[in-house]
Amino acid sequence: MRTGLIVMGLGALLSASAVAAPDYNESPKQVVRPESSFDYIRRVEEIKMRDGVTLHTVILIPKGASHAPILFTRTPYNAEEQTGYAQSGHMGMILDGYDNANDTIIEGGYIRVVQDVRGKYGSKGIYMMNPPLAGTAFNPTKTDDSTDAYDTIDWLVKNIKESNGKVGIIGISYDGFTPLMALVHPHPALKIAVPMNPMVDGWRGDDWFHNGAFRQQNMPYIYEQDGTNDNSAKWWKSVEDEYDLYMRGGSAGALGEAHGLTQMGFWNKVIAHPAYDSFWQSQAMDQILAKQPITVPILLVGSLWDAEDIYGYMAVWKALKPKDTNNLVRMSIGPWYHGQGIDEGSSLGAVKFGMDTSKWWRKHVLAPTLAHYLKDEAPPLDVATVTAFETGTNEWRNFQSWPVSNAKSTPLYLKPNGGLGFEPASGAAATVDYVSDPAKPVPFRARPIKSSGYDTCAQWACWLTDDQREASGRPDVVSFTTDMLTKPVTVRGQPVVHLTAATTGSDADWVVKLIDVYPDQVPADHAMGGYQLAVGMDIFRGRYRESLSDPKAIAPNTPLAYTFELPNADHVFLPGHRIMVQVQSSWFPLYDRNPQTFVPNIFFAKPSDYKAATQSITVAGPQGSFIDLPVAP
Repeated sequence: MRTGLIVMGLGALLSASAVAAPDYNESPKQVVRPESSFDYIRRVEEIKMRDGVTLHTVILIPKGASHAPILFTRTPYNAEEQTGYAQSGHMGMILDGYDNANDTIIEGGYIRVVQDVRGKYGSKGIYMMNPPLAGTAFNPTKTDDSTDAYDTIDWLVKNIKESNGKVGIIGISYDGFTPLMALVHPHPALKIAVPMNPMVDGWRGDDWFHNGAFRQQNMPYIYEQDGTNDNSAKWWKSVEDEYDLYMRGGSAGALGEAHGLTQMGFWNKVIAHPAYDSFWQSQAMDQILAKQPITVPILLVGSLWDAEDIYGYMAVWKALKPKDTNNLVRMSIGPWYHGQGIDEGSSLGAVKFGMDTSKWWRKHVLAPTLAHYLKDEAPPLDVATVTAFETGTNEWRNFQSWPVSNAKSTPLYLKPNGGLGFEPASGAAATVDYVSDPAKPVPFRARPIKSSGYDTCAQWACWLTDDQREASGRPDVVSFTTDMLTKPVTVRGQPVVHLTAATTGSDADWVVKLIDVYPDQVPADHAMGGYQLAVGMDIFRGRYRESLSDPKAIAPNTPLAYTFELPNADHVFLPGHRIMVQVQSSWFPLYDRNPQTFVPNIFFAKPSDYKAATQSITVAGPQGSFIDLPVAP
């Protein structure tokens, strides 16, 4: 009895002590901000999809909005960050960052909605990189970015009382892929889609490959994007110059293995599918949309110097425009880097345009297009089918078609002794030779090379406008140049390379560049004296000469024809300038090295496979090499 009383007494004392213990924590359980002075209302919703998964969605509503349209973005890049770059009570300030055409959104009075795609940041569910359509061999689940867009739009128009029930979807890059997916069985409330620099076909010419050559500098992106839902697992490097990093790594597969990249599911898909097989073909968005009716107006946006997704917007245009009987598909082409349409656009690297091209485009193309399709009063739309910036003359032009109807296919011939012209070389067949050595690949820009970042042109954004003089001085790069032009040459459309080449190896890469060579001195801009500005460049992996899906060894010492496209151009080579073409066989470390010895899968090439080869370009005779230029009056 006495023992029990003692135990009960101790329990009471301990209980009293616990109650009386002071709380030294100075932080509240949740911070509540008084937002009565803000010019917007911020809502955060976890919107449930058809399979029960919730997607994290940030909604910004202008104060006093009524019958306002919704401008929607779906992103793997953190919806919270995209809607909170600055701690401010002004909606314009917190949208002052990635993927927000800030002036257009604020001046247009749009409700802004940004959502994390499933499996990223605040959204639940599993993550797949650009997931293929649901219910297919490579996505056996019941959801994709099409169904998620539909379900979200349905929720938005039913639950945002300030809206007029009309939704536009817009985004850049991966965020440009999601508007394309929203066009597959679109929601009736979706009234306009604006895919800017969209990811469309990862093998043909967007993020992962270009014509079979692997873009190995995207390995850090795959590591971080696929590794965790919040990108907290970071790629690392122990050297400042990425040329050294990738050289020491050996093959891309070996470097990936050394970095633990094989933990990431998408990487394993990439290395298992080096050719253009059903994995890539089945998820090419241009081909998917070609099978869909066009019911939603589309404004495709591309950039002349897009270092990431220069292929996709034009591929979608080619797939859709022939069947666009109601003129619902429009296109804009700006003189920009990837996504520069929402950034300042008066220059790109050393190239100046004499105006803020991006601001002009947002005011005269983007804003009126959105207003026409999304606002209740539907102001008339006076925007051309194609709005393109003509570099060289630096003027915006309007066209009713692309390629333009008056552009004439005109061969530009490579000639002996470094010549180049619109007449073929006379005489017997001739070649220009160079040695390509995988031990000393041609850098794609001046070293040291750093791929990440958009803050300066020393980083990633501007490299397509880099001066090409450094490459033209190498013995493993051959250059062909016209005489000084006496009249302008306007190239408007897609140049096509017709290269006849032989190699002593059994595989080879061919890099071709179309370049504007400025006069030796430019009085108005001294930095441009002698500048070699690339108008269009790309790479082709020789093993895919006969079939993109079935690689084959190249017959050594045999001149063979290679045909591939360069990116679209809208450029005037001015009098006093010259046209140059450069040919080389490596572009490093942007693209992985071709061992120049045929192996079944280059990702797993061994050090002994990498061998120097002599490349021979045919520059005269019936099989002489040329570039087919779309020359306009």
